[in-house]
Amino acid sequence: MKVLLVGVGGVGESIAQIAKPRKWLELMVLADYNLERAREVQAKLGDDGRFPVEKVDAGKQDQIEALAKKYGVDLIMNACDPSFNVPIFDAAFNVGCNYMDMAMTLSEPHPTDPFHQTGIKLGDYQFERAKLWEEKGLLCLAGLGVEPGMADVFAKYAELYLFDEIDEMGIRDGANIEISGYEFAPNFSIWTTIEECLNPPVVWEKDKGWFTTEPFSEPEIFEFPEGIGAQEVVNVEHEEVLLVPRWVKTKRMTFKYGLGNQFISVLKTLHMLGLDNKEKIKVKDVMVAPRDVVAACLPDPAHLGEKMSGKTCAGTWVKGTKDGKAREVYLYQVADNADCMAKWGCQAVVAQTAFNAVIGMDLLQSGAWKGVGVLGPEAFPPDPFMEKMADYGFPYGIKEMTPKAG
Repeated sequence: MKVLLVGVGGVGESIAQIAKPRKWLELMVLADYNLERAREVQAKLGDDGRFPVEKVDAGKQDQIEALAKKYGVDLIMNACDPSFNVPIFDAAFNVGCNYMDMAMTLSEPHPTDPFHQTGIKLGDYQFERAKLWEEKGLLCLAGLGVEPGMADVFAKYAELYLFDEIDEMGIRDGANIEISGYEFAPNFSIWTTIEECLNPPVVWEKDKGWFTTEPFSEPEIFEFPEGIGAQEVVNVEHEEVLLVPRWVKTKRMTFKYGLGNQFISVLKTLHMLGLDNKEKIKVKDVMVAPRDVVAACLPDPAHLGEKMSGKTCAGTWVKGTKDGKAREVYLYQVADNADCMAKWGCQAVVAQTAFNAVIGMDLLQSGAWKGVGVLGPEAFPPDPFMEKMADYGFPYGIKEMTPKAG
């Protein structure tokens, strides 16, 4: 397989590192606006022939198309912030190659009732073009990171094998990661974090469809496995809620994230000051987006690995019945930062995101996953994916929980 990797940040580097030993990978072009960064990753990989470097502006569709044609790629892998999804997605369609991302096209809140009604939903741009992709025989595999991605695969697995009827599904994400030397340092793209945490969260219910709530709503305590422990989790906007109900039968779907009080306070302050704004404003004689300034002031998550310690857990909580009895399970994956740094030289949060995309490439190349149009991970059989997780260094677990009343 020949891949054009657009974006060589923390997750992009992890994709390249995890894919490098795999024989199915013929070529992976490391394309980034920051050529110095791309060359840094190329040097770590130590295989210039299979990992050539190119400069690209991910906002310029023609540049992406030119690189895809130059290398004759089979797949364009989008490892950029989702603000660049439209030109990268459209470039793949125009060139005639498959496309994969880890976060879907952005949402826009409802203009008059943002905390009750959806406006433009995550992925709407892509799903509106699904028919065109089908007619052209192309695949957009949307949302194949860890969340969305692995969590969606778990949802399908639970439906097929663990439950007869599902009352509720929810993605539950928590960690005990600590970063030494910083009072505040997100371990993932702050641009993306602001987007998903401050937008109105989406909930899906069988009788209501998709609707929104206020940010950080419906707090609950969730017990995470492997020593991470109990954490408060809250509603956050995320793709799984827009993806899972399209292919998995459940009565309710949510996404909740263990952000912590400090993180929530910082996000609320950024919003109060207007520093979450992604539209450019004039500062003296310069046009700049406040959110870009915030991102520039914080450390690059790609270079935090050696200062990080602890584990991160991603997974899918499912409640329903099996053989006439109430059942509640949590399917999860825990990544330890020390292990990820030792194996790939990449910190746990980005490595845990990246491995799923690499397994997806593997399954597409082997033919275990096939399809056309715009499809989420839950549209494919989950078994081949989950069977490969341990081989890629990220084994999954299933935790039986005591069913709650009501």
